[in-house]
Amino acid sequence: MDVHESVLELVGGTPLVRLRTPGGEESAALYAKLEYLSAGGSVKDRIGLHMIEQAEREGLLRPGGTVVEATSGNTGAGLAMVAAVKGYRAVLVVPDKTSAEKIATLRGFGAEVVVRRSGLPAEDPDNVFNTAARIAAERPGSWLAGQYDNPANPAAHYATTGPEIWRQTDGRVTHLVACVGTDGTISGTGRYLKEVSGGAVRVTGADPAASVYSGGDGRPYFVEATGHVRHPETVEDLWPSSYQRDVVDELIPVADREALLAVRRLAREQGLMVGGSAGLAVAAAQRVAAGLGPESLVVVILPDSGRQYLSKYFNDAWLLRLGFLDGEEGTARVGDAVAPAVRAEPLPYVNRLSTAAQALAVLRALRERGLPALAPAGPCPVGPDRAPTVPELAGSLRLDALAAALEDGSLKPDDPVRDHLAAPLPHFGVGEEVRAVLAELEERGEELAVAVRDGHAVGLVDRSALRALL
Repeated sequence: MDVHESVLELVGGTPLVRLRTPGGEESAALYAKLEYLSAGGSVKDRIGLHMIEQAEREGLLRPGGTVVEATSGNTGAGLAMVAAVKGYRAVLVVPDKTSAEKIATLRGFGAEVVVRRSGLPAEDPDNVFNTAARIAAERPGSWLAGQYDNPANPAAHYATTGPEIWRQTDGRVTHLVACVGTDGTISGTGRYLKEVSGGAVRVTGADPAASVYSGGDGRPYFVEATGHVRHPETVEDLWPSSYQRDVVDELIPVADREALLAVRRLAREQGLMVGGSAGLAVAAAQRVAAGLGPESLVVVILPDSGRQYLSKYFNDAWLLRLGFLDGEEGTARVGDAVAPAVRAEPLPYVNRLSTAAQALAVLRALRERGLPALAPAGPCPVGPDRAPTVPELAGSLRLDALAAALEDGSLKPDDPVRDHLAAPLPHFGVGEEVRAVLAELEERGEELAVAVRDGHAVGLVDRSALRALL
């Protein structure tokens, strides 16, 4: 019989499928490795199985034990699936930005899911990594998977993903493109392909444009499970030891909009419903393939399925609210209401760590420009060169409230403003229709809102400016 003894025998072994490229037959052949066809739905199945089996061999995980991990979802699903088959409990700590579908998947495998606020510095005891470590230390019989620093992570891909690609392409692969996140996939697969080809295979990492890996400032971005965020209050920024830098020949930064729109095109034009990191990887791979001739063969790894992101990347309302869609031409849109003074010179933002005196200067400058004397506040530098992303908007600050606090002595000029912030302003994408936004603002009793383009705050709009467009 053509059967399998358990679902674990269906981990990996994923196919390659050719992608259509703008260059057609004149550019390199581009093949996608469809990791979402693995048993648990992602490339992380491989490391979930390999890490658990290695822990068993080393005596770190025993019958009746508990698997603990901090995860953005896919590694957690791989671990939870393997734990279910082997009879372990699983406790998985995820950031609150994780898609609802991923969290539901983890719970579906029987895992206990602990949600923690994202955007915390590395030293904060409540961030996902420190929470997972604390749970593993407190619960007897627990084993912390530690994917970022576990050598079994890249080893899984050295043993499986790399050999599969070499065999499937009959040794013709010349370029590998993969995302960099925990970095096990690109490090293990890339090392194998370089060794077996005598160093001929070139390895390219696809990275969010804001990620520290490729030289970004580490601000939050909107493609899950890839790249490296650096909170500005983090004291020591540690890169994962799974990242073997000598394997990666180049890093290509890809903007969120390019990655997310690539995801939608793959589904609508090539029938491949994949996640955001796959869109990121394909955008980078198409650049690589366009610079090569037909004698080259590029393989790009697509980590997971778009079904995990139906509420995000395939949801027009979600994309519109973050300014990743431009809306319908010919209609009045939020972006049309951003003051010309702001479009010419972007609105300053107040760092929540700024002193009251510094914030006061920013707010007075706004009033002098004829703009509302109110500024969004976030953990970012003050100035027009660094508009914060939506997750960074920690609150808002009004000139009258700040001046009153300074006058009554409840706030000193050298005090940071972070403990004196009002609630964050509502935000709307620049492509959203004015009528709908006006109705929402009126229902919420708000006069001002932040206009957002590609996830970044680009200015303030008020109800009078919006009404003037109708």
